Amino acid sequence: MPLPLTRRNFLGKTTKGLCAAVTLPFLSPSDLFGGLNKEEKLGIALVGLGSYAMGQLAPALKETKNCELTALVTGTPAKAERYGKEYNIPDSHIYNYENFDGIANNPDVDIVYVVLPNSMHAEYTIRAANAGKHVICEKPMAVSVEECEQMITACKANNVTLNIGYRLHFEPCNQAIVAHTKSGKNGKPKYINAEFGFTIGDPNQWRLKHALAGGGAMMDVGIYCIQAARYSTQEEPVAVIAQEYKTDPVKFADVDETIIWQMEFPSGAVANCTTTYNFRTERLQVSYEQGSLRANLSPAYGYGGIRGNLGREALNFGNPNQQALQMDAMAASIVAGTTLTTSGEEGLRDAKIIEAIYKSIAQNSARIEL
Repeated sequence: MPLPLTRRNFLGKTTKGLCAAVTLPFLSPSDLFGGLNKEEKLGIALVGLGSYAMGQLAPALKETKNCELTALVTGTPAKAERYGKEYNIPDSHIYNYENFDGIANNPDVDIVYVVLPNSMHAEYTIRAANAGKHVICEKPMAVSVEECEQMITACKANNVTLNIGYRLHFEPCNQAIVAHTKSGKNGKPKYINAEFGFTIGDPNQWRLKHALAGGGAMMDVGIYCIQAARYSTQEEPVAVIAQEYKTDPVKFADVDETIIWQMEFPSGAVANCTTTYNFRTERLQVSYEQGSLRANLSPAYGYGGIRGNLGREALNFGNPNQQALQMDAMAASIVAGTTLTTSGEEGLRDAKIIEAIYKSIAQNSARIEL
């Protein structure tokens, strides 16, 4: 006798058909799928209760329509107690890193969101996949191409989805630039300038430890510039040239401080990019081959509000909650059985570019083909 078509039975059916999924454009969750029914709302477990998880993701889950916070994973008992009470999470739905695999038996968790230091992304993505849970993993996807490939393999083997936390794929100003490029109204992009950096504080934090971060500013915020150049051109780079600079060799003894790099694209477009932990910069500029139109975003990547213009047209959509848009789209795509532009393969492409950038630096700014 067949099982009734409950939400979770439906999820099992849709994920097994992922090989036939379609790639979706950068649109809001409501544009893509409409809202889910209340009984289709998916449960998310946050793994790692640091500042981004509890300062951005957990509050965003109070605004989401398609998913909700149903479990927490932390190695800090004080955080378990504090956030369990704040978000009304029962003790049975709070895990530590030793008993994490027991989440496989929790029917209220559909998605595991990995928000740990970069070097832990692969382990917990694979463990979540083996537990039969869909995965969202924060960027960067992992600290090596090899780990990214292992994560993709594990998720496919367990018939679960893997998305990377590329929230700007759902942010309207960045979407507007993508849409303009796709329209071809001013021809193809010819020059992209992408910069993202800030002055990092505490010298003892995990982001400055290579064993945990896998790199410095490049892994943390430089990846946004790689993403911006790729989605602004709608092309994949064919070569990179990179240079590294350090003003504080003690603080940045273990990781990169400032990297400037160039990416070449098949159409002839060139992207000039900068990332740093030494000063604040945040912009995206795209110049097209026809006319004098130029797209500008500044600030371009943060979640405090993104603004800019397309030529004389202002791009100001207020400040929608990017994390809520992201998680709603990912939850809805799981139910619909479709694939977003934030897949594991997207994270893998960035990892290959990052490895090429570091290789160029190691070889005295050699041109590295991709």
